[in-house]
Amino acid sequence: MTQRLPPSLTPLDTALAALLRGVDPVAPAEVPPAEAIGCIAAGTPLLAAHPPRDIAAADGWALSAHDLVGASSYAPLALAQEPAWVEAGEAMPAGCDCVLDADAVELSGPLVQVLAEGVPGQGVRRAGSDIAERTPAGAEGCPVGAADLLLARVAGLQSLGVRRPRLRIVNVPGATATMDMIAGLARAAGLGVDMREAGARDQTSIAEALDASSCDLLLTVGGSGVGRRDAAVMALAQCGEVTAHGLALRPGRTAAIGRLGQVPVVALPGSPDAALAAWLALVLPLVDRRSARRPRPKVSLPLARKIASSVGITEIALLAEEHRAWMPLAVGEWPLQAIARADAWLLIPASDEGFAAGRPVDAHLMRA
Repeated sequence: MTQRLPPSLTPLDTALAALLRGVDPVAPAEVPPAEAIGCIAAGTPLLAAHPPRDIAAADGWALSAHDLVGASSYAPLALAQEPAWVEAGEAMPAGCDCVLDADAVELSGPLVQVLAEGVPGQGVRRAGSDIAERTPAGAEGCPVGAADLLLARVAGLQSLGVRRPRLRIVNVPGATATMDMIAGLARAAGLGVDMREAGARDQTSIAEALDASSCDLLLTVGGSGVGRRDAAVMALAQCGEVTAHGLALRPGRTAAIGRLGQVPVVALPGSPDAALAAWLALVLPLVDRRSARRPRPKVSLPLARKIASSVGITEIALLAEEHRAWMPLAVGEWPLQAIARADAWLLIPASDEGFAAGRPVDAHLMRA
């Protein structure tokens, strides 16, 4: 039986503009480094140089390379006294600029001989070589990554400034697998996630779970269609405002957008493919606006084969990279195995009939 759709479909561009209208970035917050991964850097401090002075990069003898010119096992250089021994990580003694291996210095009673030359900087980690003076602790507007956390911890930072929008997800019974997928995507995008469960799949129960306090955006998962048990959109209309229900988007046509007070709301379908498409086309731009994220990177490759699309409907194609080209996996309707294999996705505007084979296209990475 063909699923009935809302009586009219709102163009994706129109729905997205309405969803983003009046939405501003959340204020930056200081969080422990361990909680910052994936969040968008904001107000990042400038780090001091590290190491603050020259240190030994290896265990050995600390010496001055200038004093060792010509030293070798055939022409040992006698020293008046035993040189300083340093362990890796220790500060270099004054006047020393290289570290020689243990067997490069021979001790025989009071006689000390050097059996090798040294080069300035040999075995030494220079001041500021790991972290240059005034290096930002993360790139403003970009996700905090593992390398950023490494610098922050080495520099001794106790917190990092990030924008971490608070997301509330209301699950309508019957869509738990889809909700778990969306929650995982949200955490990977650096959002603070709070999950609520509607008591039943009816308007009253869903309305009771719709609480926009202490959140910056809200999603419902499931119940956005027009069947007898699809009550999420009616619950949103009861508690707030429905701006559009039924989008010219495939997959994802039964998604809806609205407001609860000043909080933007997206009602995602319960089907995993439709929910994922609406997440990519609607929720990600909203997340990026809330977190003041820089534009997401795209990868341009030629299409391995033609993509055909219907005029009047924005469609999303799933792509896999094969031999330095984008291979279309699914367009409009997505089997779950295509979702699992996809490396990227491509938005096909409603005005387009598709793209010819060999044409370069700019695709969004699924795991950017």
